[in-house]
Amino acid sequence: MLFHIAHSSDWSNAKATGSYTVGSLETEGFVHLSTRDQFMATAGRYYTGVADLCLLEIDEAILDAEVLRFEASTNAELFPHYYAPVPLEAVVRVHTFPCRSDGGFDLPSTID
Repeated sequence: MLFHIAHSSDWSNAKATGSYTVGSLETEGFVHLSTRDQFMATAGRYYTGVADLCLLEIDEAILDAEVLRFEASTNAELFPHYYAPVPLEAVVRVHTFPCRSDGGFDLPSTID
């Protein structure tokens, strides 16, 4: 499984339009994803204090393998990037992902 931290409004828009897209698809050419071991650190780096988030759990097997690439980030860690809108059928679960009062995050209890 792969994960994507989403603003709840972006997820609502995806349900209305039939696929998930985000600004980075236009500006960088891909949707940022994370592995199970990466998303908590990503939340801490880029989303501290951000409210109204959800965590999309995405079945990698449903994604088009031709546009999914694992690429080095600034710290040389390989992150999954999806070079197309994410199809809704690939999103198998949506987890609430609220920030704590100190701005940090806890692992959702619904994650296996």
